[in-house]
Amino acid sequence: MSKNDVIETEGEVVEVLRNANFKVKLTNGFIITAYISGKLYMNNIKILAGDTVKVEMSPYDLTKGRIIWRLKK
Repeated sequence: MSKNDVIETEGEVVEVLRNANFKVKLTNGFIITAYISGKLYMNNIKILAGDTVKVEMSPYDLTKGRIIWRLKK
């Protein structure tokens, strides 16, 4: 799958789970499970409940995603 096939949307972190996983509530109301992308994980970017993030999802599985950016408030 290429980078053009992904769906990008914004959401708010609702719950922090183990192993850098998060429950994210999207702007359309759905709640998905998301993990941190490699650059955020390597650079130790902290994401807490209540943060607004940009999420990238595959069109094949809309229940999982990858957090690619933490937005400023």
